[in-house]
Amino acid sequence: MKAWSFSKSLGLSTQSWTRVILLTIAGTLCCIALAFVIDSYSFVEGRWRLGPSPKDDVIIPLLIAPPFFLYLLSKLRQLAIAHEQLMVIASTDGLTSCFNRAAFTTLVDAYLDRVDRQEKGGEGALLVMDVDHFKNVNDNFGHDMGDEALKLIAQSIKSTLREVDLVGRMGGEEFSVFLPGIAPDRVVMVAERIRETVKAVNFCPQGIPCNLSISIGGATYVRTASFSELYKRADKLLYDAKRKGRDRVELCQLGSGPPLAAAH
Repeated sequence: MKAWSFSKSLGLSTQSWTRVILLTIAGTLCCIALAFVIDSYSFVEGRWRLGPSPKDDVIIPLLIAPPFFLYLLSKLRQLAIAHEQLMVIASTDGLTSCFNRAAFTTLVDAYLDRVDRQEKGGEGALLVMDVDHFKNVNDNFGHDMGDEALKLIAQSIKSTLREVDLVGRMGGEEFSVFLPGIAPDRVVMVAERIRETVKAVNFCPQGIPCNLSISIGGATYVRTASFSELYKRADKLLYDAKRKGRDRVELCQLGSGPPLAAAH
């Protein structure tokens, strides 16, 4: 991992032209060295000597090797770019640019599994949120406007988070946020900030003001946990929040009974 980060910082990723140029130079030098080796060994005498035309050992590789390596490595670069684009398409929700459910679940599970294997414990939280009365938006303004509302909500959620946090669209109007390495007492503030930011969104389909809001359920952890454990608990609290009037936050710590917060 450290080697990959170091290579990336030097611009040596599989998608960089720097890597293509450096490997072309290295490959050309290797070809020149190989030409000298082959030309300098006498099979008759069984010993090394300077070849009859040492200049050719430099000129010929210089004429052939750079175009060959440049073409080959540029094609590999194009394949690397295409592969990453396909990975992004496969893991991203096309409407909101959040992770899709499968990618989000995989990433969170992988993080939690790594924390578990390192036996260091950890802390963090999983939030599950649902747009309140979203069916009314679709019914009153059409699905196109509903899509615009989801885009605005996704942007609002992302604007409140850190770079390390993950946002996923779990389906329909439901989103989820994973907050790694955050203390339980700070989760309340983050969840409230998300709720308030979404509520402040200026959404006026067809020039008609339409208030948006979300209900949030969340589970924090201070030990190793699995995604399924966190999601099950957070999802239950989400429905508690909706049953208690919507546009509110319900949080608890995994393994404990009473909620950490219940706020409007």
